[in-house]
Amino acid sequence: MARPRKQTYTLDMYLKKNRKGDIDNNADVQRNFVWNNEQINELIVTVLTDDYIPPIILGEEENSKLHIVDGGCRTAALRKFREMNYKITSAIENPLIPYKKRITDKKGNITYVDAVFDIKNKTYEKLPEELKEKFDEYQIETVIHESCDSLKISRYIKRYNNHVAMNTDQKAFTYIDKFAGHIRKIMDSRFFVECNNYSEKDKTKGVIERMVVETLMCMNHFDNWKSQAKAACKYLNDHATEEEFKRLSGNLRRLEDIVTEDIKGVFNKKDSFIFLTLFDRFTGLGIDDGKFAEFLRHFMKELRLVRRNEKGLLFDEIDRDLSTKDRQVIADKLGMLESMMMDFLKPGEGDLSQGSPETFIAQNLDMDIESVRADMDFYEQSLNVLLENTVKVDSKLRNPENRISLLAMMVYSYKEDKDLDDWMSEYAQKYNKYFSDQKKNFLHLKQHFEQYCKKNGRIAW
Repeated sequence: MARPRKQTYTLDMYLKKNRKGDIDNNADVQRNFVWNNEQINELIVTVLTDDYIPPIILGEEENSKLHIVDGGCRTAALRKFREMNYKITSAIENPLIPYKKRITDKKGNITYVDAVFDIKNKTYEKLPEELKEKFDEYQIETVIHESCDSLKISRYIKRYNNHVAMNTDQKAFTYIDKFAGHIRKIMDSRFFVECNNYSEKDKTKGVIERMVVETLMCMNHFDNWKSQAKAACKYLNDHATEEEFKRLSGNLRRLEDIVTEDIKGVFNKKDSFIFLTLFDRFTGLGIDDGKFAEFLRHFMKELRLVRRNEKGLLFDEIDRDLSTKDRQVIADKLGMLESMMMDFLKPGEGDLSQGSPETFIAQNLDMDIESVRADMDFYEQSLNVLLENTVKVDSKLRNPENRISLLAMMVYSYKEDKDLDDWMSEYAQKYNKYFSDQKKNFLHLKQHFEQYCKKNGRIAW
């Protein structure tokens, strides 16, 4: 059998042959046009920047008629722009096309100057003449299989289209080129080999890459949360730091030492990023990591079946009416988990240096410790509602180690009959840090609140 021959056409000639039927795009088994606007836009940019397009595969009958075997969608997309008034959409990523602009002076002398044309919302007819010529003169390569009949053409179509296109997650990953190496390194960690509930299929479908991106967004940029993988990758490419990747890598190494077979199920493709964000907050408590594993065990056995939050929902019911990637769903899940974790850990009872919340509040607000203990559940729930309404989920003010001083402020507000909502909302917008010494932090918060009340004509005490 003879090897296929190569043939190069100008794009203008190739499309004319396709329009006349000399190069047919309607083989019986050829699929319908399936490209979206993004794909069409990118192909047009490729032509206008004289970049590379893979050869189009043709099958030639004995009568010399050519049939497109591979490249039907490319051909249809190019015809849409050249002949069917297709307008490049405003969502195009690289709309500025450099070219040489031809200038003729009064004497007829021609010079060329560097110019740039924005092709956003433009059709072929709106292009400068120079770019029209560049488009028409683009060299399109073809590879032609000779002596074909309909059976051979069908066989070639099946052969050349027997591949798996990039899925949404895999394509999204191409938009985080700046940090792709860091993500690949994280994916090689033992955590993603032994300490998770991903299937082998997940690992080849771009699921882990997406999960790493979601974790970094949730840990560090939740205020700018993007539910779509592509948007999240683009955001991190512009705003992430190497320190954020190092911190996640360190967290994964710590988890590798504590995650066992009975608890690794929480690290699945749906909720991994939420539990990894929870562990990131846990690390600020100064508690042995084994306690986090104990909490996960307790969560899986009991707490997952407990109705919590103001809606009385189970953890797995929070996303029943909204997408699992909805920002509010994530905030509610993370808020519920953090509240459960703090209740379980009971920080201060031999774990933290700040003392128990009850003792801290009683000492700093001159209250009877038994009365504080009696109302502690109420204070905890009130603080959860306050934070949900006033403080961004990714704010450091929400860190677990800061909760004792915030609880003290909550109790103080009830003791003095003063509402914290407006003040906390303003405070959270200005500040995203706190003193690790919770007494010092409480006094700072209290002083700031009193000044706020004075400024707004209120009496704070």
